[in-house]
Amino acid sequence: MMKSEKIRIGVIGAGNIGRVHIETFQKLPQDAVVTAVTDTYLPLAQQRAVEYNIPHCYETAEQLISDPEIDAIVIGVPNKWHAPLAVQALKAGKHVLLEKPMAIDVPSAREIVNAQRESGRVLMIPHQMRWEWLPLQLKQQVDKGSFGRIYNAKVGWFRRKGIPGWGTWFTQSEESGGGPLIDIGVHMLDLAFFLMGNPKPVSVYGSTYAEFGPKKRGIGTWGTPNWNGRFDVEDLATALIKMEDGSTLSLEVSWAVHMDTDSQHFIHLMGSEGGASIRGNQGKLLTETFERAAEVSLATPDKDEGGRIRLSRHFIECIREGKQPDTSVMTGFTNNLILDAIYESSRTGHEVILDWTV
Repeated sequence: MMKSEKIRIGVIGAGNIGRVHIETFQKLPQDAVVTAVTDTYLPLAQQRAVEYNIPHCYETAEQLISDPEIDAIVIGVPNKWHAPLAVQALKAGKHVLLEKPMAIDVPSAREIVNAQRESGRVLMIPHQMRWEWLPLQLKQQVDKGSFGRIYNAKVGWFRRKGIPGWGTWFTQSEESGGGPLIDIGVHMLDLAFFLMGNPKPVSVYGSTYAEFGPKKRGIGTWGTPNWNGRFDVEDLATALIKMEDGSTLSLEVSWAVHMDTDSQHFIHLMGSEGGASIRGNQGKLLTETFERAAEVSLATPDKDEGGRIRLSRHFIECIREGKQPDTSVMTGFTNNLILDAIYESSRTGHEVILDWTV
């Protein structure tokens, strides 16, 4: 593909996240053009086509995937349908930008891994948080060795009152695969492994809880509740993940919890020579010098273009240059391994050894 050619993109899923991707690619008019959209609720797809001047609106995902004029496909649908649509798109020769989590469970993730390997196409998971300014600055310091050996990390995201779309696919395990763990916890896992230098996880111990959702409490503002639906996922999860190199990662996430929280994500890196902390869009580098604690504050610049622009540009570059994206199919598989292990550990009460068989 010529570097001067625009990547022609089709979007499957015209809901909130689909709209975000459409708007983002339209901010890169020299690199990409959104040419088609579809949704199981056709009127919404038709609305997006009018709003964003998208020339084609298909009745089905199959029709969009079969369009020979489309180079790449964005998949932003309920988690249950990630694997079937991703596999179909890859087999049709399309590049894929697949919303997190990569799959609803490990067997589905394995299907995607095999389809990607057979097709040779780009499959990228759009974990926008690792593309934000602060994590990128910390990663530079990690790569320089400024922190020494990162032996422990703690990440999490406590939402005080934030259960999304109660009763919809968000809160039904058959459709979503889980609650905050698979929704926002997967972002924190990706961010942690990115900053820790991608150590190989080998075992997991975790617990999940549902104390708010079954009582229809802790409801947030994302999505429209369906009070005739159901809630059979967790609303809080905690886990300890051990790595092959001896380092550890602790994870804590909630959709709803009785605690003093500003509902911002947090990251703490602990290294032999220094460390770092992020809370929301503020960060610090921490070390010891002249036998005194020392720190440097970091804040995202006001005019920063944002992580979504950077990740979308990276996706385009990977297609043009035929290279693996930073959030490749194997990073998605790693996350699915850990997510499934946390749920299994919570069910059994035991540590789970990860099975890397693909």
